[in-house]
Amino acid sequence: MIATSRVVTAVDAVAAGLGLRVGMKLAQAQALGPGLSVYDANPAGDAAELQRLAAECLRYAPLTAADPPDGVWIDVTGSTHLHGGETRLLRNVLHRFRDQGWAAHAAVADTPAVAHAVARFGGGGVVPPGADVMAKLPIEALRLPSDVLADLRLMGFERVGALAAAARAPLVRRFGTMLASRLDQAAGRVFEPILPVVPPALIQARLGFVEPLLTAEAFSSVIARLLDMVCGDLERAGLGARRLDLLFERVDGSMRAIRIGTARAVRDAGHLGRMLNERLERIDPGLGVEAMRLVVAAADALDFVQTASSLVGEATPDLAPLVDRLANRLGQTRVYRVAAVQSDVPERSVRRVPALSRIDGGWPVDLPRPVRLLHPPQPVEAMALLPDHPPVAFTWRRVRHRVRHADGPERIAGEWWKREREWASVRDYFRVEDEDGRRFWLFRRGDGSEADSGDMRWFLHGVF
Repeated sequence: MIATSRVVTAVDAVAAGLGLRVGMKLAQAQALGPGLSVYDANPAGDAAELQRLAAECLRYAPLTAADPPDGVWIDVTGSTHLHGGETRLLRNVLHRFRDQGWAAHAAVADTPAVAHAVARFGGGGVVPPGADVMAKLPIEALRLPSDVLADLRLMGFERVGALAAAARAPLVRRFGTMLASRLDQAAGRVFEPILPVVPPALIQARLGFVEPLLTAEAFSSVIARLLDMVCGDLERAGLGARRLDLLFERVDGSMRAIRIGTARAVRDAGHLGRMLNERLERIDPGLGVEAMRLVVAAADALDFVQTASSLVGEATPDLAPLVDRLANRLGQTRVYRVAAVQSDVPERSVRRVPALSRIDGGWPVDLPRPVRLLHPPQPVEAMALLPDHPPVAFTWRRVRHRVRHADGPERIAGEWWKREREWASVRDYFRVEDEDGRRFWLFRRGDGSEADSGDMRWFLHGVF
């Protein structure tokens, strides 16, 4: 006859408030919480879900890994500027997890050990470089086995600081080298590598070396070979790269990585190679790199496009390569472009977005807008016939402009449903061209049909 005892392996916030804890017998837990919902543990399913979450976090950095049983590592070294800094990146990660129904805590620190400890025992957040936050944390933050923790508490150790200040040799003789390793990892004296997750479905290429590589010239030649392999796979799949991760596998078991992004789908090996080579100076090869892997972390459909034609004439300059290099060199938060917003009000019809972000929808082609909008619109003196005639002349900044050509009016009214006191008057917009060929975007406030339609003043809102 075999007797079994079921124990609790995880609790939610409500159960923890009732006094339930991990390791408690199920019968005792049900006695504390009548009507308790009980689910059988599924370690294999939990591990698979943790791997999926780690792969999903590749959007933030090229190196991510599962940290069983309930954690995910994200090596954000060199990637935080792409997300607006460490604080904004941390906030974005937490919001994304919570939107999916996960209860999450996170921390950013110089070492994995400190990040792990602060996320679970220190309330989370961004740890300033060099700050000693481990000393005040409980010894459970060191990720030691439960029997070792129990013995340490019997010896009177409650906090990491007291344990780190104790004589090291007697502790190692009694508890082994793991205790010393955990203390050194927490202090940053011992490097703690993570084994990154690389989803097999992604297009990727890897090259190993007989002798470790150390120089930028050697890395550059390998990048060219990897790009030839990857771009060939992208062409066969009809795709273009939007984000590339280059991973350096060092001989000490650690990894380094660089990430580049593009404003649109690209499979030009020369352009991608230039951007990767520009970031090689950030890579520390250590004792040498024994393998390099290039992973297409994000891709979009890319068809063949004719870029120039002798029948049409000179092609329009392609600014995408310049945008890519500026954004990857300076950071996405320092290079932006404007995207269209579904609003008829001109000053609300555009917004700033990162240069490498994907934009859904384009600009309306039937209603051209100026390249430059003036904020606020500047008053001008104009002469025009009512009700719908464009001005024959206007004066702006003491300069008189005689109108040679005009198109309009385009009538725009306020969005009364967005603000309580949205401007109620109408605007009649005209596109005009003066005798010198300069084009302007003017509007008249009101149409004269009703007293409250507007004061009939003219304004310059933009320059084409």
